[in-house]
Amino acid sequence: MKDIQADEELKLQLLVTGTHLSPEFGCTYQQIEQDGFTIDEKIEIVLSSDTAVGVAKSIGLGVLGFADALSRLKPDMLVILGDRFEALAVAQTAMVLRIPIVHLHGGEITEGAYDDAIRHAISKLSHIHCTSTSEYRNRVIQLGEAPERVKKVGAIGLDHLTRSQLMTIQELGESLNFPIIKPYLLVTYHPVTLAEEDPERSFNALLEALDEFSEHQIILTYPNADDGGRRIIPLLESYADKYPKRVLAIKSLGQIRYLSAVKYAAAVVGNSSSGIIEVLFV
Repeated sequence: MKDIQADEELKLQLLVTGTHLSPEFGCTYQQIEQDGFTIDEKIEIVLSSDTAVGVAKSIGLGVLGFADALSRLKPDMLVILGDRFEALAVAQTAMVLRIPIVHLHGGEITEGAYDDAIRHAISKLSHIHCTSTSEYRNRVIQLGEAPERVKKVGAIGLDHLTRSQLMTIQELGESLNFPIIKPYLLVTYHPVTLAEEDPERSFNALLEALDEFSEHQIILTYPNADDGGRRIIPLLESYADKYPKRVLAIKSLGQIRYLSAVKYAAAVVGNSSSGIIEVLFV
């Protein structure tokens, strides 16, 4: 986005939605503004729900909100990353409005979650595809997309590792108001949306495993807004309350703090996709 801002031939328009606008998840749109970006449209879609029906209704609200926003902004092109249900809402809206889509990170696989189907659906709605590896490029082509419109560009989010100044471990602890005095584990767990096991059971198993590492501090980040995510939050907060000097629960670390926390962590635990992208290179 900063590169688009700096390009004289391009104009950046920014749509923000989902948990970025939710106090429950940290109102992280404020960090976007603090980073120097103007938010052109805020699309409220997150319901006070923790069910698949709630997610489906959020997609519907997204279509309504994005239809109004895109009709006002009239972008020449829309850039979408990944596989979130919010991204599916804007992709189908842009397709109907005949706005070309550039899709980042298509062709990848997420087992056990509906993210997988959403990602492939967005690929079929998109016009230009920027994949992170040759394998994923081939998969997008297998979906029927024209090879000349499928480019292997790598994981562009990794550019932050060379372009951003990460915190020292002392600065990280001060920023979190959580003195880091021992080796620590960075933990992120999201509900596995196609699993038969309920999220509480899975997360409790994770907490029991963390109990085996009593000599480590723990930084626990909130789950996402997929169905089942809110059922994890009370368990997470209760665990942090039980061990206030050892465990920190935080709604959102933000990009720089997250990458900094990865850098100094003894281990990164959970099922975040960052575990197979950013974590390997920090």
